[in-house]
Amino acid sequence: MENVDKKNIGLPSRYINALYELCDEAKNLKKITQDFEKFIKLVEDNKNLNNLLFSPTVGKTNQGKILNDILKKGKADKLTINFCGILCRNGRVNLITKIMREFLNEVARRRGEIVVEVFSPYKLDKKEEDDLKKIILNKTNGKNISLLTHIDSSLLGGLIVKYGSKMIDTSIRTKLNNLELAMKGAN
Repeated sequence: MENVDKKNIGLPSRYINALYELCDEAKNLKKITQDFEKFIKLVEDNKNLNNLLFSPTVGKTNQGKILNDILKKGKADKLTINFCGILCRNGRVNLITKIMREFLNEVARRRGEIVVEVFSPYKLDKKEEDDLKKIILNKTNGKNISLLTHIDSSLLGGLIVKYGSKMIDTSIRTKLNNLELAMKGAN
């Protein structure tokens, strides 16, 4: 097992650290991270699935079956399927995407990467992602970065970029809200 500072604390960190150790033993960390990225994207893109998985009226058993079927159809690793099953059985399905994101952040941290989350009103194409990575690399003094993109249609335009404790908000939504506040203050 790798002796690395375990920064995470709390309930999700127990799952994260245990899964990391299992991945390290099984040498399938890359596959698990791919599974998690795929699953997070699927949940973000599908509101019905999101509602179904996180509804308290569905029940643990049904949520577990749904989750199991989705992961199997997506050809997820057995460890991913078992891990998500444990979360369901322990009543933690409402934390599943949070735990997955935290796991991806932890993997990036242990690799020496900075996790950068980007929120945009539409899916960024490869060139836009590459341009954004270059800009962020300049701001972070050339450190390795891991880019996680999210679609937020409420932004109207622009981007929100989060890394570490910093957030850069160039969204039109925020600019309009600031303008509205300024106009209210002028009266």
